[in-house]
Amino acid sequence: MNENIISVSQFNTYVHNIFLQEELLFNIQLYGEVSGVSYSGNNVYFSIKDEGAVLNCVKFGLKSGEYMAKEGEMVLVRGSPNYYIKGGRFSFNVTRIEPYGQGALYKQFLELKNKLEAMGLFDSAKKKPLPANIRRVGVVSSETGAVIQDIIDITHRRNPMIDIVLYPAKVQGIGAESTIIAGIEALDKTNVDVIIVARGGGSAEDLSTFNTESVAMAIANANKPVISAVGHETDFTIADFVADLRAPTPSAAAELVSVDLVKLSASMQSNAMRLLRLTENFYQTAKDKINNLINRAENSTVLYLQQESANIASLNSRLSSIGALTIKNIEHNFDLLAQKLEVLNPIRIMRLGYAQVEKNGQIVSSASAVSINDTISMYLADGKIDCVVTNKQEK
Repeated sequence: MNENIISVSQFNTYVHNIFLQEELLFNIQLYGEVSGVSYSGNNVYFSIKDEGAVLNCVKFGLKSGEYMAKEGEMVLVRGSPNYYIKGGRFSFNVTRIEPYGQGALYKQFLELKNKLEAMGLFDSAKKKPLPANIRRVGVVSSETGAVIQDIIDITHRRNPMIDIVLYPAKVQGIGAESTIIAGIEALDKTNVDVIIVARGGGSAEDLSTFNTESVAMAIANANKPVISAVGHETDFTIADFVADLRAPTPSAAAELVSVDLVKLSASMQSNAMRLLRLTENFYQTAKDKINNLINRAENSTVLYLQQESANIASLNSRLSSIGALTIKNIEHNFDLLAQKLEVLNPIRIMRLGYAQVEKNGQIVSSASAVSINDTISMYLADGKIDCVVTNKQEK
C-alpha cells in the first residue's frame, strides 16, 4: 500500500503555491452583491455573492475617504485570490472596489416599500396608539439570546406588575417568516395589550425576514398595536414602516411599554404641591383685595362705609368657603393618589406574606407550571429565596 503522507503545513503551502502560479487569476475583476461587512482597524472583511455562490473578500489598508460599499450594494472588485497557509482559508484580496449598479436586496426592499406605501400601509392615520395602562405585553422573538432577556429586565425594573408573554420564533433563516407570522397572529388573539416584534442587529441578509410582504401584512392586519424593534438604531426594515410604532432597539421597546413607577410617584407629588401653591396664591390675592377695601372704607362716608363693610363680609364669607373647599379637594385628591400608589406597590403585598415566584426568569402563576426538582425563586419584601420543588399539590 502506497501512502503519500504530508503535514498540514505542507498541504496548505502546496495549495497556496497553486494560486501563485496561476497568472490568469492575478488582477482580475469580479462583481457581486456585498454582504457581512466588518472592520478591523483599516482592514475590511466582507463577502460578495450572486445567485449561485459566495466569495470571502478582504481589503487591507482602507484609506480615509476611500469608497467602501454597504450591505446589499452591487460592487466591482479588482484583486487576486489567496490561500492563507497558517489558517487554511481561501479569500479574495481586493485592491480596488467601486459601485456596480444596485444590489438585489436593496432593490427588492425599495420595490416592496413603494408597493406597500401605495397601498396605504404606512399612513399615520392608520397607526393604533398604545394603551394608556399596559398590563400584559406579547413578544415575538427568539427564546434564547440577549433580546428577550433585555426586554424582561428593563420592563420589570421599571414596572414589575407587567406580565410578558413570549412566542418563541425563529428570527432568521428557513422557517423564520412563518413562525413570526404565527406569533403575531397567536398573540393577537390573546389578552395582551401590545405586541413587540423584536430581534437584535445583523446584516441585510439577517434582517431580510422582516423585509417580506407576508410579515408586513401580518403586522398591518393585527388588531393589537404592534411595535417593531428590529436591529440597531440605524437599521430600517419594512416591518418598521408598517408597525404602529418603531423602536430603535428592543431595549427601547421595553421602555415604551412600561411606566416608571418611581417617576410617576414623583410627578403626582409634584402636581399635588403645585395645586396647593396655586390655592395659597389665590387665597393671598383675595386677602389683599379685602385689606384694600378696608383701607378705602376707612376714608369714606358712613354710608359708603356700611356698603363696603357689607361687601367685605360677603367676600370674606365666599373666600372662607372657597378656600376650605379647595384645600379639602386637594387633600382628598392627594389621598387618592397616595392610595393608588400604595395599591400599585408590589412590596405592600409581599409584606402581607405573599411572594412572587419565578422559574427561569418567568413568573409562575400556576402549580402546573413547575415540576418536582425544579429550581424556583421566591421574591419576598426583604429579599429573594431560591428553592427546589420536592412536593406539589394541584387543585
